[in-house]
Amino acid sequence: MANTKQSVPETLPLLRDRIDSIDSQIQALINERAQCAQKVAEVKLAEQGGDAVVFYRPEREAQVLRRVMERNEGPLGNEEMAKIFRQIMSSCLALEKPMRIAFLGPEGTFTQQAALKHFGKSIVSAPMAAIDEVFREVESGAANYGVVPVENSTEGVVNHTLDSFRDSQLKICGEVEVRIHHHLLVSPHSNTDEVTHIYSHQQSLAQCRAWLDRYWPHAERVAVSSNAEAARLAAEAGKNGRAVAAIAGEVACELYGLMTVSANIEDRPDNTTRFLIVGNQDVPASGKDKTSLLISAKNEPGALYRLLEAFERHGVDMTRLETRPSLMSRWGYIFYIDFVGHYQDEACQAVIAELRGRASEVKVLGSYPVAVL
Repeated sequence: MANTKQSVPETLPLLRDRIDSIDSQIQALINERAQCAQKVAEVKLAEQGGDAVVFYRPEREAQVLRRVMERNEGPLGNEEMAKIFRQIMSSCLALEKPMRIAFLGPEGTFTQQAALKHFGKSIVSAPMAAIDEVFREVESGAANYGVVPVENSTEGVVNHTLDSFRDSQLKICGEVEVRIHHHLLVSPHSNTDEVTHIYSHQQSLAQCRAWLDRYWPHAERVAVSSNAEAARLAAEAGKNGRAVAAIAGEVACELYGLMTVSANIEDRPDNTTRFLIVGNQDVPASGKDKTSLLISAKNEPGALYRLLEAFERHGVDMTRLETRPSLMSRWGYIFYIDFVGHYQDEACQAVIAELRGRASEVKVLGSYPVAVL
């Protein structure tokens, strides 16, 4: 017998009712999660007590976000879904203890964008004027963590960050990668056709050189201290009736109320900057980790070869090697090495033990989860 039952068409009012019902369930579950986070804080205070309590656990958050991406079935993409959970986790953590995050400022820089991407928006932002000030702010306890750039895929390593680890006792607690998208921005009060000057940091101007040569060859390019400063100047110019453009990112665009003339104008679409999270804690293994070392090699033939040979023999994947002057002796050098694994892993411990026997000094800067977002 034929099935004569007809399906009810999904009309717009019915779909909206479903969305309202789902929203109500989501909201109730988020609040339930927040209540659990508050109870976690109470348990930690009871067990650890006072200032010794560690509310932020980088390895735990990395594991949660990885599971979010693994079980995601769409239609939202894995990264988009993880970003949603990232903010939920940030809001819940703020109920335990709002974190103060120092970063290389001013506000509106890509470093602030990295801080928000890693910690979510429920933090207290603390822009610093220089990288060494970020380190001091965390060392003094005025900030819980700091965010500093360490390398760019087109411009290379940030030496000031590497050098700051020489005398600091801070640990690397995490990393975050930010795809660098530059936008041409103007004030809503400005006439784009009248723009004669384009402000930005010198590196951003260099990273957009071909695009500017093609589309804005007659505009004068003015290098300023940061992209955020360029955005501020463009906003100020618009209020004064002048037409000035800036090259900056999304955070600066929102912060200074600018309008995007052209988006993603960088010459290399894969331009990415890696940032480090620095703090005072050792981070337990998360299951997918990276370790960073500072090594002072002995000044003798074959010293570097013997250091690198230990990684090959124990099957540990070294992902980065940088050289910096030691400042302790003329033509002396120290090496910064990143490798895959946690320093507590058996193979990694074997490598570090051999390095200590072959180098003048080996300093473990930290083991931390590989960037999830």
